[in-house]
Amino acid sequence: MKRIIWLAWLLVGGLGALPRAQAQTTTLAPRRYLVYFQDKANSPYSVARPQQFLSARALARRQRQGIAVRPRDLPVTPAYVAQVRAVSGSPQVLYTTRWLNGAVLSCDSATYAQVLQLPAVRSGRPLSLLPPVAPRAAPPVLPGPPAARTTEARATYGAAYAQNQLIGAVAAHGAGFRGEGMQVAVFDAGFPGVNQMAALQALQTQGRVASTRNFVDGGTSVYLRNGHGTATLGLIAGELPGTYVGTAPRATFHLCITEDVNSEYPIEEANWLAAAEYADSVGVDVISSSLGYTTFDQPALSHTYAELNGRTAISSLAALGAARVGMVVCNSAGNDGGNAWHYIGVPADADSIITVGAVDSLRQHAGFSSYGPTADGRIKPTLAAMGVASAVLTPVGTVVRGNGTSYACPELAGLVADFWQANPTLTAQQVIAALTRAGSQAAAPDNTLGYGIPDFTTAYNLLHPGQPLAATPAAPAPPTETLSVFPNPSRGSELLLGLPPALRGQALRVRIVDARGALVAEQLVPPGAAPVPLRLPARGLAPGTYQCVVRPAAGGAGQVVRFSQQ
Repeated sequence: MKRIIWLAWLLVGGLGALPRAQAQTTTLAPRRYLVYFQDKANSPYSVARPQQFLSARALARRQRQGIAVRPRDLPVTPAYVAQVRAVSGSPQVLYTTRWLNGAVLSCDSATYAQVLQLPAVRSGRPLSLLPPVAPRAAPPVLPGPPAARTTEARATYGAAYAQNQLIGAVAAHGAGFRGEGMQVAVFDAGFPGVNQMAALQALQTQGRVASTRNFVDGGTSVYLRNGHGTATLGLIAGELPGTYVGTAPRATFHLCITEDVNSEYPIEEANWLAAAEYADSVGVDVISSSLGYTTFDQPALSHTYAELNGRTAISSLAALGAARVGMVVCNSAGNDGGNAWHYIGVPADADSIITVGAVDSLRQHAGFSSYGPTADGRIKPTLAAMGVASAVLTPVGTVVRGNGTSYACPELAGLVADFWQANPTLTAQQVIAALTRAGSQAAAPDNTLGYGIPDFTTAYNLLHPGQPLAATPAAPAPPTETLSVFPNPSRGSELLLGLPPALRGQALRVRIVDARGALVAEQLVPPGAAPVPLRLPARGLAPGTYQCVVRPAAGGAGQVVRFSQQ
């Protein structure tokens, strides 16, 4: 699933909104509103006493990074909130926002008009409409090949090996960095099954779900709604050796529902803001958000490309705010690379965050992965991870494969947690800088993959040249007991051939035969030179169906696998 939402309102100077008159004359009938207060005067809170509104862990995170508590961190003035609640019509205050100095309300349009007349209220804007739209079906997981079993020596990771290995998470874990002591907030649409499945059981038994918040329905119930969050959480937190392991399986988590899959309105961006402020207050280190917004159900509220400047959309301002208080924000780039829109969404356009694009297991850009740059010319995405045929958990605990930058993002967020654990004296921005320096395209970043695919070992060794870690091992074969080809169908210039145990450790003759039985390619692999996986050139193959035949060079039984070239 990828949620892409647009927002066509302008926040001026980081705290602005639509003029009061324009907000009053809207022809829409909103049910949720965001109102902005004039100031934070007469507040009982003080930057000299931050423990009143920030946890000890949040303050420690700031202190480590030399980040001061500023007036923007103060809660809104309680007297202003009381004035809003006292308005005729009894508007419900869903939550307040410290960083934008406002409140999100639920009320009718007549009540909202009265709220706008309060002296303490500077301006406001609609966030959602009445009547609610009918629930829509949850977007399906983009299909990939089925997850296969493996009995290889590296089977600890099960179906999740390739995605871990690609960014160096296997090396990180081998060096003892699995996210211990790090706190990760996951923003998504729901987490059904998380409290019941074996692959995430350790989160419950070890008390590593530190908190839950539901910003859509209110309250703390999160093991419901859409299973997209189950998949994204699992990519970080999963730990069932032999079946599935995530990129930071020993981290501690805060689970936040911010996304409502039943409709698309700016309220979801406000939910994202509220979750980011909450994450700040409890001391989160890393935010993983596989969410993005470009178009709303009401077209008048949709974003334009010009607004992708990191300073307009409320979720982008929230992401920047989170970065400013010392969190590393990882957000998916979006899945519009093959669509007319083409570009990233918001909050992926925010400055000082990691916007995550997608590649396949062969390190090639995924055609759906959204492109940059931002409207003001900044490189996006920032980095990339595996988002093609990623192994993901379903709400019933099974493992399937799916495509999307939604999956690349949490994989990378987990790596951030591992890397920060290994380098605890770094600031959030230094963590981002270290990983971008270790990107596969660090010398020539672009707006397709940004700085490329990061590698834990490379990043670590750049910081610790006198104490290097061993290089990240080569990519493993697709888990298999029989000969296999991946990707299948193939669209590139290279095939990844998974060799079964019976064909390893000996000289091999590899032939590719077309549908007519004609030999179109042949390769002799010397003894001891057959890697796992075996990479075969596919350049020049015409579209069609082929057979790959692999036999021992000395003779004997071989195996055949069929594949298609597109």
